[in-house]
Amino acid sequence: MKFSDFDRRAWEIDGQYYDTCIIPYSGLQGTENPPETATLLERQRDFLELAEQPYKGRVVTYPAVQYAGTGMTAIVNELCRKVKSSGFQYVIVMSANAGLRKEDVFESDLLLCLTEIMSDSRASVSAYVRSEIQALWQNGK
Repeated sequence: MKFSDFDRRAWEIDGQYYDTCIIPYSGLQGTENPPETATLLERQRDFLELAEQPYKGRVVTYPAVQYAGTGMTAIVNELCRKVKSSGFQYVIVMSANAGLRKEDVFESDLLLCLTEIMSDSRASVSAYVRSEIQALWQNGK
């Protein structure tokens, strides 16, 4: 679910079941024209749905970090730390448009980058995303 789908009452009742937070990283450069931006954001949306739809009721998607640039991985790491300290057990960073490295985004429990999945995996992207998330939950990190 998206963070905006909750009101205070719904979170108080059901919040205990949501142990995983997804932080989208759009990776926009700021140089894209409006149609290019729309295309990149649609790609990000479609990628996020691969984790949101099958795990509705367990994952919450937070607002995206939209722009790439100097210092952005430090911001993503800080967000991961803060989200965990607010009660989430797991944090997944997902990016359809930017290649991030696990050694740079070390505070996330799982980093899923579409470009790397497409180049490295023999499985379908959706199967890969599901298997990585399930492995995270089964192994406790």
